[in-house]
Amino acid sequence: MAQGGKVLGPSIWMIIISLLLFWLPGFGPLIAGYVGGRKAGNVGAAFSAALLPMVVAGVIALVLIMLIAPLIIGVIAGIWVVIYLIIHEIALIAGAVIGGLLASSK
Repeated sequence: MAQGGKVLGPSIWMIIISLLLFWLPGFGPLIAGYVGGRKAGNVGAAFSAALLPMVVAGVIALVLIMLIAPLIIGVIAGIWVVIYLIIHEIALIAGAVIGGLLASSK
């Protein structure tokens, strides 16, 4: 399978599972990363696949904040969104690396 297939498919899994488990901060993205990492098959593809949801979430959040928030409130909201996305991405990458390591060791 081409590298693009090993990144896009697992990224979609990570995005869907992250959306379904949004109510579990920290553990939701960890589970999503693990599943996506297992689907990716190795650590490199799992790490790459974990970066795509961060970019997608960041762009969506930026557009929404720019559309609905005045300048000062938008800056404050933007800071909180960035903090949340960083925490989310750390857990997602950790889960992806664990899943990728376990998938490549079979």
